[in-house]
Amino acid sequence: MSPHEIGLYASAAAVVGSGLRLLVLAVGPAGGSAAAGRPGEVLAVVRAALARRPWATVTLFAVMAVMAVLQYAVPAVVDDLMRQPGALSDGQWWRAGTALLVQSSGLVQIAMNLPALLVVGAVAESVLGWWRTLAVFLVSGVLAHVVSLAGWSPRGGGDSVAVCGLLGALAVTCLLRGDLRGPAFRANWFVLLVPAAALLLCAMENNHGAGLLAGCLLGLALAPGTFGTRTGRPRPVTP
Repeated sequence: MSPHEIGLYASAAAVVGSGLRLLVLAVGPAGGSAAAGRPGEVLAVVRAALARRPWATVTLFAVMAVMAVLQYAVPAVVDDLMRQPGALSDGQWWRAGTALLVQSSGLVQIAMNLPALLVVGAVAESVLGWWRTLAVFLVSGVLAHVVSLAGWSPRGGGDSVAVCGLLGALAVTCLLRGDLRGPAFRANWFVLLVPAAALLLCAMENNHGAGLLAGCLLGLALAPGTFGTRTGRPRPVTP
């Protein structure tokens, strides 16, 4: 296994592992627990987030589900919408947006990306609100595809880069929270793995790093005076 592959797998493990615990931390007390992120706790948090009727996330999920069906009913739609080499020089800048709508790797990518969108999006919307969730998803996703078209990965498509953006915004939101200090921070140090993975993946020219980093920066831009003190913030959920 090459150093590049090791870095990719390590970053993926860090994002997935810390991401599951992050979902619990984002809606719960900062003190955390050693078992935070266990399946039952994550499921309880996701169920509670879905019960709050996250319409923006559900709308995004519905759009992606319809597009998943469409790309199998009309296979040509994938090539028509995804990133293509030379697209920017040909003036096809719009592919940076439409590439979010198709899963160019097929069924496996659909089976991974759509549930991830529903889970992460629902929790993100319960913490950030609907318009911030939409903004982070769209801006981080489009920026990641722009970087990809510019040379990192000229061919492909998918919304996983935008889901990464939501994780990045959640991580920064948790880091900026006033109650994540001292012992609470030591118990939840794993939050730092998300921006660290973003930087490592960007150094490796992986577009998921661009999505993560964009989400982190958007979290910084949107957080002051909003996230930590927003009314209607979810209450801690007990599995």
